[in-house]
Amino acid sequence: MIRFDLRGRTALITGGASGIGLATAKLLAKSGAHVAINHLTEDPRAGAALAAISAEGGKAIAAPGDLCKVDEVESMVRSAVDRLGGLDLLVNNAGTPGVRRPIPITNLDEITEELWATILDTNVMGVFRCSKAAAPALKARRGAIVNTASIAGINGLASTIPYSASKAAVINLTKSLARALAPEVRVNAVAPGSVTSSWSVEWTEEEVCSSADQALLKRWCTTDDIAEAIVYLGFAAGMMTGQTLVVDGGVLL
Repeated sequence: MIRFDLRGRTALITGGASGIGLATAKLLAKSGAHVAINHLTEDPRAGAALAAISAEGGKAIAAPGDLCKVDEVESMVRSAVDRLGGLDLLVNNAGTPGVRRPIPITNLDEITEELWATILDTNVMGVFRCSKAAAPALKARRGAIVNTASIAGINGLASTIPYSASKAAVINLTKSLARALAPEVRVNAVAPGSVTSSWSVEWTEEEVCSSADQALLKRWCTTDDIAEAIVYLGFAAGMMTGQTLVVDGGVLL
């Protein structure tokens, strides 16, 4: 895994208690950054995530808060920035598929208003709320934002139609925020392909094998693969903004 020298740097990662968020938090902490892990207050994985980072010699704090609630987002970001002493990187990683099993794209009857609302509120509005709240602190440090999108936002294929649409919106929002926050803050996104993690969508073994076979590199991404790309966009890609970096092992090709 790539290592960075991030001593004295700070980062806030939403959805940081598991999966891509946790892998990113661990890489940042191992590289010397002081990280804040956002999670739902009731998420039992948060304590273990913080303990794992501490056990490896890293510095991490909890930043609980529901990204679907404006007041909680504002207070969470404000508290995290105060405790970190400033903010260099915001990773908008929190998201939800809204379902346990994929809904076939032809089955419109199962795509409910409630599903649309749940997915868009977390996956799109959560990104905007956190970015807006963190903007002053990021501008002060000439920092960066990295959003977790998905190749589903490019090819329109995912567990549900709303999920694909939400990730397409994240890609578009990344461009808008890059314009809105320039020149002080760079804003980019990473678009993973299928990732081996604790993601809540339940894929069959046949679906996993079929998906991996479609990739030129013949495997799913790991959370570490995506974490490396996020940290690169956050701290090394000095002339990149408004871009979406695809990390999918060659699926889109």
